[in-house]
Amino acid sequence: MEHPLSQFKYCPKCGSEHFNIHNEKSKQCTNCGFVYYFNPSAATVALILNKENELLVCRRAKDPAKGTLDLPGGFIDMNETAEEGVAREVLEETGLKVKEAIYRFTLPNIYVYSGFPVHTLDMFFLCKVEDTSHIAAMDDAADAFFIPVAEICPEDFGLDSIRKGLGIFLSTL
Repeated sequence: MEHPLSQFKYCPKCGSEHFNIHNEKSKQCTNCGFVYYFNPSAATVALILNKENELLVCRRAKDPAKGTLDLPGGFIDMNETAEEGVAREVLEETGLKVKEAIYRFTLPNIYVYSGFPVHTLDMFFLCKVEDTSHIAAMDDAADAFFIPVAEICPEDFGLDSIRKGLGIFLSTL
């Protein structure tokens, strides 16, 4: 895979095409001097267990990995905390209201969006929701349902960081 900085040809400040590799994390414009540091985008993942020790999963409605299993989550919006972002994503994808989001761990990831590799830092949260009886698959989710923790197969999940994160989460139960 190409270095992420190769995707950026022009200076975002002045538009110059004299935008060259500065070091392994940045490019610098030789016209205006601007240095752009390439950092990951923040994303969230929700781990939601019900009283029967089942994990809430979704089926992806869109690429990448359309049709595979996933966990609720997505990109954090501007001016939003990670906790607000995970709560919004859970509501948008499942209709469930998060009452508490407890940070667990992070994993780096590359999420390919419209053919463009987006480097992300996926933040996993154990989420407590108000009521698990009224789940509705919406937005990026084609389906949403609970699976007994003992029956979870990480290889059924289409995204690398979700598979890795499930391995970490399941090892702590």
